[in-house]
Amino acid sequence: MWFENLPGGRDGALRLYCFPYAGGSAQVFRSWQRHFAPKAALSLACLPGRATRIGEPPFKQYKPLITALADAIIPEIPPAFAFWGHSMGAVISFELARELRRRGQPAPLALFLSGRGAPQVPDPDPPVFNLPDSEFIAELRRLNGTPLELLDSPELKEFFLPTIRADFELVETYEYEPEPPLTCNICAYGGLQDAHVPAANLREWQKQTSGAFKVRMFPGDHFYIHTSNDLLHALRRDVLDLLHEAPTGYQLREQFNS
Repeated sequence: MWFENLPGGRDGALRLYCFPYAGGSAQVFRSWQRHFAPKAALSLACLPGRATRIGEPPFKQYKPLITALADAIIPEIPPAFAFWGHSMGAVISFELARELRRRGQPAPLALFLSGRGAPQVPDPDPPVFNLPDSEFIAELRRLNGTPLELLDSPELKEFFLPTIRADFELVETYEYEPEPPLTCNICAYGGLQDAHVPAANLREWQKQTSGAFKVRMFPGDHFYIHTSNDLLHALRRDVLDLLHEAPTGYQLREQFNS
């Protein structure tokens, strides 16, 4: 199963597909459902190598993953839907929207892309996915997104490290290929203290859409999604606005939530 559709949405509810960050699971978004029901309902991406698919090998390249996700989502595409993705999930959301367009399928109403600069912006950091374990784990500690109990446990590290490393390889070997801008709205979210994804790189997402665009910034680092009290309120407002607004019409603006 590629997607778990959470209950609580009424008939015709907007479906928000959620894609996780590297080393994470979309299950971290499960508790968000109560903030969106009944007008919107979450659908959690179930990627191989984690949660209910822990026994399956994770993808290391993004193209086969996008192909598999498109194959899975097309038979069930609802009338109104959008994508939310953080970091690796932002890349997946963007490329999946482009894959749906290539196949002549309906477009999402919006992409909510978090913690990731626009794809045409070069990543100045060297890859880490192929570092020796000790150095790779040190990098995970520095990024502050992996539970310390996992990094401190030899058994858990042995179990989960292959999936985390595969996710990093997927992101770090991703190569952007230019295409015309998408027509759906894009809203880029980021942490004000995220040293890896400055607001300038988030603003570059505007070049990937002919629709509406805006940037929202929140206190916190790369994993501000776990600490910001305002993120869910803002995301809920932006998602529900889709039900009332035309696909275009936003003007570029930055909103600093504190």
